[in-house]
Amino acid sequence: MAIILTAAAAVLLLYLLFILPTQWLKVERISHPIGLNKRILQISDLHVDRLRVSAERIRREIAKAKPDYIVLTGDYTYKERFLPRVAYYLKVIADSGIPVYAVLGNHDYELPRLKRLLDLFKAHGIPVLRNENRRVDGFQLVGIDNASTHHSRILPSFKGISGDLPIVVITHDPNVVLAIRRPYHYLMAGHFHGKQLNVPFFFAFKPKGPLSVKGIYKGLHKDKNGVFYISKGIGQAGVNARFMVRSEITVHDL
Repeated sequence: MAIILTAAAAVLLLYLLFILPTQWLKVERISHPIGLNKRILQISDLHVDRLRVSAERIRREIAKAKPDYIVLTGDYTYKERFLPRVAYYLKVIADSGIPVYAVLGNHDYELPRLKRLLDLFKAHGIPVLRNENRRVDGFQLVGIDNASTHHSRILPSFKGISGDLPIVVITHDPNVVLAIRRPYHYLMAGHFHGKQLNVPFFFAFKPKGPLSVKGIYKGLHKDKNGVFYISKGIGQAGVNARFMVRSEITVHDL
Protein backbone atom coordinates (compact mmCIF):
# COMPACT_ATOMS: atom_id res chain seq x y z
CA MET A 1 0.00 0.00 0.00
CA ALA A 2 2.83 2.40 0.89
CA ILE A 3 4.42 1.78 -2.52
CA ILE A 4 1.13 2.53 -4.29
CA LEU A 5 0.62 5.75 -2.32
CA THR A 6 4.19 6.85 -3.00
CA ALA A 7 3.80 6.16 -6.71
CA ALA A 8 0.48 8.04 -6.81
CA ALA A 9 2.03 11.00 -5.00
CA ALA A 10 4.92 11.02 -7.47
CA VAL A 11 2.56 10.98 -10.45
CA LEU A 12 0.51 13.81 -8.94
CA LEU A 13 3.64 15.86 -8.30
CA LEU A 14 4.84 15.36 -11.86
CA TYR A 15 1.43 16.43 -13.15
CA LEU A 16 1.38 19.57 -10.99
CA LEU A 17 4.92 20.56 -11.92
CA PHE A 18 5.06 19.72 -15.62
CA ILE A 19 1.58 19.19 -17.10
CA LEU A 20 -0.69 21.62 -15.25
CA PRO A 21 1.30 24.68 -16.44
CA THR A 22 0.54 23.67 -20.06
CA GLN A 23 -3.21 23.69 -19.32
CA TRP A 24 -3.44 26.53 -16.78
CA LEU A 25 -3.72 29.39 -19.25
CA LYS A 26 -2.56 32.80 -18.07
CA VAL A 27 -3.91 35.95 -19.67
CA GLU A 28 -1.14 38.52 -19.47
CA ARG A 29 -2.29 42.13 -19.62
CA ILE A 30 0.14 44.75 -20.87
CA SER A 31 -0.64 48.45 -20.87
CA HIS A 32 1.74 50.50 -22.98
CA PRO A 33 -0.12 53.45 -24.51
CA ILE A 34 1.31 54.62 -27.83
CA GLY A 35 -1.69 56.72 -28.82
CA LEU A 36 -3.71 54.01 -30.56
CA ASN A 37 -6.43 53.44 -27.99
CA LYS A 38 -6.63 49.92 -29.39
CA ARG A 39 -6.57 46.51 -27.73
CA ILE A 40 -4.63 43.74 -29.48
CA LEU A 41 -4.82 40.13 -28.37
CA GLN A 42 -1.69 38.11 -29.16
CA ILE A 43 -1.64 34.34 -29.50
CA SER A 44 1.82 32.92 -30.08
CA ASP A 45 3.30 29.46 -30.59
CA LEU A 46 0.09 27.44 -30.94
CA HIS A 47 2.06 24.25 -31.68
CA VAL A 48 -1.26 22.42 -32.08
CA ASP A 49 0.52 19.05 -32.06
CA ARG A 50 1.31 19.65 -28.36
CA LEU A 51 -1.37 22.14 -27.35
CA ARG A 52 -3.41 21.44 -24.23
CA VAL A 53 -5.54 24.61 -24.25
CA SER A 54 -8.85 24.04 -25.98
CA ALA A 55 -10.16 26.15 -28.84
CA GLU A 56 -13.27 26.77 -26.74
CA ARG A 57 -11.12 28.29 -23.98
CA ILE A 58 -9.48 30.57 -26.52
CA ARG A 59 -12.91 31.55 -27.85
CA ARG A 60 -14.05 32.49 -24.35
CA GLU A 61 -10.94 34.55 -23.67
CA ILE A 62 -11.36 36.44 -26.94
CA ALA A 63 -14.97 37.19 -26.01
CA LYS A 64 -13.94 38.42 -22.55
CA ALA A 65 -11.03 40.54 -23.77
CA LYS A 66 -13.04 42.22 -26.55
CA PRO A 67 -9.93 43.10 -28.58
CA ASP A 68 -9.92 45.35 -31.62
CA TYR A 69 -7.43 43.06 -33.36
CA ILE A 70 -5.93 39.59 -32.94
CA VAL A 71 -2.38 38.77 -33.99
CA LEU A 72 -0.91 35.27 -34.33
CA THR A 73 2.86 35.32 -34.00
CA GLY A 74 3.94 32.04 -35.56
CA ASP A 75 4.60 28.34 -34.99
CA TYR A 76 1.33 26.52 -35.75
CA THR A 77 2.66 23.04 -36.53
CA TYR A 78 5.53 21.32 -38.29
CA LYS A 79 3.63 18.18 -39.33
CA GLU A 80 1.07 18.07 -42.11
CA ARG A 81 -1.13 15.57 -40.30
CA PHE A 82 -1.93 18.27 -37.74
CA LEU A 83 -3.11 20.81 -40.32
CA PRO A 84 -6.79 19.91 -39.76
CA ARG A 85 -6.31 20.85 -36.10
CA VAL A 86 -4.69 24.13 -37.15
CA ALA A 87 -7.73 24.73 -39.36
CA TYR A 88 -10.07 24.14 -36.43
CA TYR A 89 -8.26 26.67 -34.21
CA LEU A 90 -8.08 29.20 -37.03
CA LYS A 91 -11.82 28.84 -37.61
CA VAL A 92 -12.60 29.47 -33.94
CA ILE A 93 -10.36 32.54 -33.92
CA ALA A 94 -11.66 33.90 -37.23
CA ASP A 95 -15.28 33.29 -36.23
CA SER A 96 -14.86 35.87 -33.47
CA GLY A 97 -15.47 38.48 -36.17
CA ILE A 98 -12.38 40.40 -35.08
CA PRO A 99 -9.72 41.25 -37.69
CA VAL A 100 -6.83 38.77 -37.47
CA TYR A 101 -3.29 39.06 -38.83
CA ALA A 102 -0.53 36.45 -38.71
CA VAL A 103 3.15 35.78 -39.31
CA LEU A 104 5.03 32.51 -39.69
CA GLY A 105 7.47 30.86 -37.29
CA ASN A 106 10.44 28.53 -37.61
CA HIS A 107 8.41 25.33 -37.12
CA ASP A 108 6.06 26.29 -39.94
CA TYR A 109 8.98 26.27 -42.34
CA GLU A 110 9.57 22.61 -41.50
CA LEU A 111 6.33 21.67 -43.25
CA PRO A 112 7.01 19.77 -46.51
CA ARG A 113 4.34 21.86 -48.24
CA LEU A 114 4.05 25.27 -46.60
CA LYS A 115 1.39 26.25 -49.14
CA ARG A 116 -1.09 23.94 -47.42
CA LEU A 117 -0.77 26.00 -44.24
CA LEU A 118 -0.98 29.28 -46.13
CA ASP A 119 -4.13 28.04 -47.87
CA LEU A 120 -5.75 27.50 -44.46
CA PHE A 121 -5.11 31.09 -43.49
CA LYS A 122 -6.51 32.27 -46.80
CA ALA A 123 -9.61 30.11 -46.39
CA HIS A 124 -10.32 31.76 -43.04
CA GLY A 125 -9.64 35.29 -44.25
CA ILE A 126 -6.48 35.78 -42.18
CA PRO A 127 -3.70 37.72 -43.95
CA VAL A 128 -0.21 36.32 -43.38
CA LEU A 129 2.28 39.17 -43.47
CA ARG A 130 5.58 37.99 -44.95
CA ASN A 131 7.94 40.96 -44.90
CA GLU A 132 5.17 43.42 -45.72
CA ASN A 133 2.91 45.93 -44.02
CA ARG A 134 -0.69 47.07 -43.92
CA ARG A 135 -2.20 50.39 -42.98
CA VAL A 136 -5.09 49.62 -40.66
CA ASP A 137 -7.33 51.77 -38.50
CA GLY A 138 -5.07 54.42 -37.02
CA PHE A 139 -1.73 52.60 -37.28
CA GLN A 140 0.68 50.80 -39.56
CA LEU A 141 1.06 47.05 -39.03
CA VAL A 142 4.39 45.53 -40.08
CA GLY A 143 4.80 41.76 -40.38
CA ILE A 144 8.41 40.52 -40.44
CA ASP A 145 8.97 36.91 -41.43
CA ASN A 146 10.89 34.53 -39.16
CA ALA A 147 14.48 35.50 -38.45
CA SER A 148 15.92 32.20 -37.20
CA THR A 149 15.19 30.51 -40.55
CA HIS A 150 16.66 33.50 -42.44
CA HIS A 151 13.33 34.50 -43.94
CA SER A 152 13.19 37.98 -42.40
CA ARG A 153 13.67 40.95 -44.71
CA ILE A 154 13.69 44.22 -42.82
CA LEU A 155 13.69 46.76 -45.67
CA PRO A 156 10.74 45.27 -47.61
CA SER A 157 8.81 44.95 -44.35
CA PHE A 158 8.98 48.70 -43.77
CA LYS A 159 8.64 49.73 -47.42
CA GLY A 160 6.29 52.69 -47.76
CA ILE A 161 5.98 53.18 -44.01
CA SER A 162 5.63 56.84 -43.11
CA GLY A 163 6.07 58.62 -39.82
CA ASP A 164 2.55 59.96 -39.59
CA LEU A 165 1.04 56.95 -37.79
CA PRO A 166 2.22 54.63 -34.99
CA ILE A 167 4.11 51.54 -36.17
CA VAL A 168 3.24 48.14 -34.67
CA VAL A 169 5.39 45.16 -35.64
CA ILE A 170 4.54 41.46 -35.40
CA THR A 171 7.12 38.71 -35.85
CA HIS A 172 7.99 35.31 -34.43
CA ASP A 173 11.64 35.40 -33.45
CA PRO A 174 12.34 38.49 -31.30
CA ASN A 175 16.05 38.41 -32.16
CA VAL A 176 15.07 40.36 -35.26
CA VAL A 177 14.96 43.53 -33.14
CA LEU A 178 18.75 43.49 -33.23
CA ALA A 179 18.64 43.87 -37.02
CA ILE A 180 16.02 46.63 -37.19
CA ARG A 181 17.64 49.99 -37.89
CA ARG A 182 14.62 52.27 -37.74
CA PRO A 183 12.19 53.39 -35.04
CA TYR A 184 8.98 51.53 -34.31
CA HIS A 185 6.47 52.03 -31.52
CA TYR A 186 5.70 48.48 -30.42
CA LEU A 187 6.72 44.97 -31.43
CA MET A 188 5.18 41.60 -30.48
CA ALA A 189 7.01 38.27 -30.77
CA GLY A 190 7.17 34.79 -29.25
CA HIS A 191 9.52 31.88 -29.99
CA PHE A 192 11.21 31.48 -26.57
CA HIS A 193 8.21 30.01 -24.67
CA GLY A 194 9.46 31.89 -21.60
CA LYS A 195 12.08 29.10 -21.44
CA GLN A 196 9.26 26.48 -21.25
CA LEU A 197 11.36 24.64 -18.68
CA ASN A 198 12.45 27.36 -16.29
CA VAL A 199 15.75 25.88 -15.15
CA PRO A 200 19.21 27.51 -14.86
CA PHE A 201 21.35 27.62 -17.99
CA PHE A 202 18.45 26.39 -20.15
CA PHE A 203 19.54 28.45 -23.14
CA ALA A 204 23.10 27.20 -22.81
CA PHE A 205 21.79 23.76 -23.75
CA LYS A 206 19.16 25.02 -26.21
CA PRO A 207 20.50 28.20 -27.83
CA LYS A 208 17.86 30.64 -29.07
CA GLY A 209 20.00 33.53 -30.26
CA PRO A 210 21.64 36.60 -28.74
CA LEU A 211 18.64 37.92 -26.83
CA SER A 212 18.32 34.71 -24.82
CA VAL A 213 22.03 34.84 -24.03
CA LYS A 214 21.41 38.27 -22.51
CA GLY A 215 18.59 36.87 -20.37
CA ILE A 216 15.88 38.48 -22.49
CA TYR A 217 13.32 35.78 -23.22
CA LYS A 218 9.91 37.00 -22.00
CA GLY A 219 7.98 40.12 -21.12
CA LEU A 220 8.34 43.79 -21.98
CA HIS A 221 11.68 45.28 -23.04
CA LYS A 222 13.03 48.40 -24.69
CA ASP A 223 15.86 49.00 -27.10
CA LYS A 224 17.03 52.08 -28.96
CA ASN A 225 14.40 51.69 -31.68
CA GLY A 226 11.29 50.86 -29.67
CA VAL A 227 9.51 48.70 -27.12
CA PHE A 228 9.07 44.97 -27.69
CA TYR A 229 7.15 42.20 -25.94
CA ILE A 230 8.02 38.49 -25.95
CA SER A 231 5.11 36.12 -25.27
CA LYS A 232 5.63 32.87 -23.37
CA GLY A 233 3.35 31.22 -25.95
CA ILE A 234 0.36 28.97 -25.56
CA GLY A 235 1.74 25.64 -26.82
CA GLN A 236 4.89 23.58 -26.35
CA ALA A 237 7.69 22.35 -28.58
CA GLY A 238 9.86 19.30 -28.00
CA VAL A 239 8.79 17.79 -24.69
CA ASN A 240 5.10 18.46 -24.02
CA ALA A 241 5.68 20.01 -20.62
CA ARG A 242 6.33 23.31 -18.90
CA PHE A 243 8.09 23.92 -15.61
CA MET A 244 7.38 27.13 -13.67
CA VAL A 245 6.08 28.69 -16.91
CA ARG A 246 2.36 28.81 -17.68
CA SER A 247 0.84 28.92 -21.15
CA GLU A 248 -0.01 32.46 -22.14
CA ILE A 249 -2.13 34.64 -24.35
CA THR A 250 -1.55 38.38 -24.13
CA VAL A 251 -3.80 41.42 -24.13
CA HIS A 252 -1.94 44.57 -25.21
CA ASP A 253 -3.60 47.91 -24.54
CA LEU A 254 -1.89 50.34 -26.87
